[in-house]
Amino acid sequence: MGEVYRADDLKLGQPVALKFLARALASDPVRRERLFAEVRVTRQLSHPNICRVYDIAEHEGMHFLSMEFIDGEDLASLIKRIGYLPHEKAVDIARQLASGLAAAHARGVLHRDLKPANIMIDGGGRVRITDFGLAVAAGDEARTADVSGTPAYMAPEQLAGEGSSVRSDIYSLGLVLYEMYCGRKAFSATSMAELRSQKETRPPTPPSEIRAGIDPIMERVIMRCLERDPALRPASAIQLTSALPGGDPLAAALAAGETPSPEMVAASGLKEGLRPAVAFVLLLAIALGTIAATFMNSRAVLLERVDAGRPPAFLIERAKEIVRDAGYTAPPADSAYGFTYYTDFFTYIEAADKSSRRWDRLNEFTPFVLWYRQSPRPLERTAFLIDRGGASFSDPAFQFSGDVRIRLDSQGRLRTFEAIPPEIAADSAATAPDWKKLFSLAGFDLSKWKAAAPERNPLFYADARAAWEGVLDGQKAVPVRIEASAYQGKPVSFEIIGPWTRATRTVPAPVRRGRRSPTPSPSFSSAFSSSEE
Repeated sequence: MGEVYRADDLKLGQPVALKFLARALASDPVRRERLFAEVRVTRQLSHPNICRVYDIAEHEGMHFLSMEFIDGEDLASLIKRIGYLPHEKAVDIARQLASGLAAAHARGVLHRDLKPANIMIDGGGRVRITDFGLAVAAGDEARTADVSGTPAYMAPEQLAGEGSSVRSDIYSLGLVLYEMYCGRKAFSATSMAELRSQKETRPPTPPSEIRAGIDPIMERVIMRCLERDPALRPASAIQLTSALPGGDPLAAALAAGETPSPEMVAASGLKEGLRPAVAFVLLLAIALGTIAATFMNSRAVLLERVDAGRPPAFLIERAKEIVRDAGYTAPPADSAYGFTYYTDFFTYIEAADKSSRRWDRLNEFTPFVLWYRQSPRPLERTAFLIDRGGASFSDPAFQFSGDVRIRLDSQGRLRTFEAIPPEIAADSAATAPDWKKLFSLAGFDLSKWKAAAPERNPLFYADARAAWEGVLDGQKAVPVRIEASAYQGKPVSFEIIGPWTRATRTVPAPVRRGRRSPTPSPSFSSAFSSSEE
């Protein structure tokens, strides 16, 4: 009846399939009306297992419809290519076919031409029912005397001119399943009269007599679909789905996010489960638990108490900008970033503040930070940690001249800064660093801080050191120090030191014999990291 071509939709920029009437039939008004009807019918159907039809158009007197392009092959060519299908794959295809057919029947549509050539399977294994050119409205078992379809896949009542019904489509589906399992058609007549006689007088050979190892349950389903009397076939595609091996239409619908129809619930029958009273009590308990968890979530989850801060993309760009403002302008060979938090700050609050609102102080210091590091060399992790992914704040080792690593709080303010100065000393005299700029990057006013004697040595050599004492906003009663160092006017280190800050490079005191040495915990706990070249 038609010719189908692959085409490109130039407006939407995606492939589509175009179905034309065969040239010999293009002027036939009956065939043209069927093409129009296919669009009207299929547009009513929206289901993952039914091929979507978009529109109908005309070009130089040729009518065509545009539909979903399915990158795969039809079931007829698949069976011809591999013979029969393995049991698991056949059951999967059967379930999808029944699901799509059930959706069409639910909209009052009979396909009337279901056959392997009208079933497409894409590269992902998803099935689509196509070609609704002979479809008609079903209603309540609506019947029509129009004998249309492919004789080899028509039900006996269709061949006899008695019309079609839902159970006629079920018969056609049974013939498709038979062919999938056996690799050949159920009837091998050479003429229409012989085919009609075979379908009306005898059932097809059972699949198990053609091929060994066929699931008995599947064989019963197929043979029931091929009953000569329509009343003995499954009453619906949903009922057929529940009869398939492992069939549970309710579970399948819920897993797919669909709302089960009343027919599906009725067809599922009685299932083992809890008594209604027990089920109700459990449901009530779950509901109350959900409400309680929602109410307590903001109290129990510390993350809920911290302001979200700036977006990650902003913080990353801010980190790069701070490094450049500090005087490290050479383009890096590699960089990495991640998010972490001060574990010692949580421990400090828990030990120093016993009030009920102690965790409200999390926003006073914003302990959640972004770390960023860059290097003039590729950041390649050590071999024994390579399976953990990209670079971290401390791996690979911080060791080459020009390496820089910093931490920013969730608002983009500087919290720590470390840089490795040149290995070979410069000839020029040391220049005074601009401490005011560092304070500005940290969001502080240098004039509000009191100069103090430095107490901590930087990790690397510096020709200038300085320290200040003061308080952070919101932490008026908590003394805080800031220590910084520089080399040739460029920052080498900057750190905010509070009562929660431990000296991480200090070796723990020796432990007496017989006592277990505690393992020091890191000051930071890593959330995740990402590397980028």
